[in-house]
Amino acid sequence: MKKNKRIKKSIQLDLHGYTYDEAKIKTEDFVLNNQHALPVDIITGNSDEMKKVVRQVLNYYGFLYNEGDFYNNGYIKVKS
Repeated sequence: MKKNKRIKKSIQLDLHGYTYDEAKIKTEDFVLNNQHALPVDIITGNSDEMKKVVRQVLNYYGFLYNEGDFYNNGYIKVKS
């Protein structure tokens, strides 16, 4: 008998197509409105500047996070 493994899909914010100023506002709104549902993913793409904007917001509000993984470093996972 196979057991159903339910994988909880993370809530995501995709910042592709946004300016850095727009990304800052979107990131603030997203993490503050979804802090009850952590972890969440913020898709930054490979832009170092976009990652910097997101890190600044997360650091300002005191969120813990990891940047990407072995296969994909174009996102930031917000943990708490």
